[in-house]
Amino acid sequence: MTEASTSDPPTKPFSGRFTAPLLLGSTLNPINSSMIATGLVGIGVDLHAGPGATATLISVLYLCSAVAQPTMGKLSTIFGPRRVFLTGVGILLAAGAIGTLAPSFGWLLLSRALIGIGTSAAYPTAMALVRRRADEVGVGVPSRVLGNFSIAAQISAVIGLPLGGVLTGVFGWRALFFVNIPVAMLSIVLTSLGVAADGPIAFSGVGELLRRVDIPGIALFAGTVVSLLLLLSNLTHPTWWLVPVVLVLGVALVVWERRSSSPLIDVRMLGRNRPLQRTYIRQILVSLATYSVLYGISQWMEQGRGLDASQVGLVLIPTSLVSIVVARIVSARGWVRWPLLVSSLALMAAALVTVSVTHESGIQVLVGLTMLFGFTGGLAGFANQATLYANAAAAEIAVASGLFRTALYLGAIFSAGLIGIVFGAKATDPGLHALGWVQFALGVALVMFVAFDRQIPNRAAK
Repeated sequence: MTEASTSDPPTKPFSGRFTAPLLLGSTLNPINSSMIATGLVGIGVDLHAGPGATATLISVLYLCSAVAQPTMGKLSTIFGPRRVFLTGVGILLAAGAIGTLAPSFGWLLLSRALIGIGTSAAYPTAMALVRRRADEVGVGVPSRVLGNFSIAAQISAVIGLPLGGVLTGVFGWRALFFVNIPVAMLSIVLTSLGVAADGPIAFSGVGELLRRVDIPGIALFAGTVVSLLLLLSNLTHPTWWLVPVVLVLGVALVVWERRSSSPLIDVRMLGRNRPLQRTYIRQILVSLATYSVLYGISQWMEQGRGLDASQVGLVLIPTSLVSIVVARIVSARGWVRWPLLVSSLALMAAALVTVSVTHESGIQVLVGLTMLFGFTGGLAGFANQATLYANAAAAEIAVASGLFRTALYLGAIFSAGLIGIVFGAKATDPGLHALGWVQFALGVALVMFVAFDRQIPNRAAK
């Protein structure tokens, strides 16, 4: 394993100089996920690609990210989190150049895949670096720092679409790829200045290195996750042959990882660590609820309520603003258990409002509805992250954090399939009400997961 730096602990271990590059890196994946939406039409026209083809620019990033997050976490335990973080930024730099100069759609697809892989290095390695620094100075869960990561995710969700709109409108769609170049260069400089170097890499030869990387485990994990995501993405017309594929690959993954001396996913540990299992389940449920609002209710506001895209964007702003405010409040105080409970109750309340609104409901009702969902996202986002940090050992935090993000992608993709089922061809009031009842059931499930889980800490260290 990579040794931590042996230098004396800094007097301000989580100063802006240390956290700034990590926070910047962790926002690059969600920002790239959302801002591409504004350039799809222009890309299709310039590169002669239809809507179905351009939509793959979104899905390929999700698929690559879902696989790469825990993989990058695993690599960081071998080569060091700072090295893997910088390698990911380097991949992003290359991806930005490829996308900017792409002569055909295939090159653009390659760029998006590399963006997904490169940006996936940031979050798991950032968590590993935070854990390493916290252990050096002897503190527990650094709630303020984790809160900043939660807030950064909320901010990136807010600015992704408008940033993409500005870049596309002023410079054209290639600017959506070019912007990654200066951001990557800035990240490299800030990381070099603010994050201590990793220790030396120790392995006896190529054979040992390949064993520790666990390439078969990575391949089986990739096949399982990609097959599952493809199955969940279209539940209105399921690809049934994917069901046995997921089962076979999943079983093979578990069998291989149980026998591996250096597994990508320590299934024995995960089987014993029930709190960590419950954290992943809560993350999937919260992500499912959150993305069904982002994609489902926003779609209803356009097709059912008759708002235009800019009006929908204004109505959704309170969701992110409330999330940012409450995440700052609870992280500053280190609260964990009660935010999880309140977020679940807020989801149930929002669901009850959802089943009562119609296409005649006023804008103020819709704004209030989105604010309730904002409470859910802001409270649960920080608290689940803090619970993950508390329940994962230092040696496992990078892979555990990567799986945490994979759980988010599972919920996001599942929401697309759910929306297709409840809405069908068009987003109508009955479909919205059906979605509301599903969200109410999710809220009930989350309440149960919190109320009966005695291993969720009441507070985290500040």
